[in-house]
Amino acid sequence: MPTVADTPVPPASLLGRLAAQRGAFADAYMLRLPRTITLAEFVEAFYTTRLFKLERWLIARSGRPSSDADVRAIARGEDGRMAAWTVEARAAGELLMHEDSGVTRSWFKAEAGEGGATILWFGSALIPRRRGPGGEPRFGWPVHALMGFHRWYSRALLRAAARRLA
Repeated sequence: MPTVADTPVPPASLLGRLAAQRGAFADAYMLRLPRTITLAEFVEAFYTTRLFKLERWLIARSGRPSSDADVRAIARGEDGRMAAWTVEARAAGELLMHEDSGVTRSWFKAEAGEGGATILWFGSALIPRRRGPGGEPRFGWPVHALMGFHRWYSRALLRAAARRLA
């Protein structure tokens, strides 16, 4: 199985532009698979992994259920909403979604690599609700406390999607 790499957020990407415009924390992870994969295939694989289905189950407990058909519609650009997530922007090979609070973003990118390979990118952004005296973003202790888990979970989700696509 390919290795997930931490990587800087590409500045020209939907996630990179959002982070720059909103002063958001953003991170990105990538891996390379040795075949051609479309963005729709990637997004569908990601949201239908066993790992993410656990998150979908938890979200459904709050009254926002989703089905694999909902996931397919989002992935194919046929719908703009699934559970707690709404499509914020699409670009060639990219999808940016925000969850209902407006604080969290999820970003997907499928990029053609050499020799018919595909580079899959997954990233997140947190939009600060508070700013310091100099305008710097301020995040509360829960964000700092959960950052290690967030990084582990992001890598695990990307790995799980890659396994479905391999």
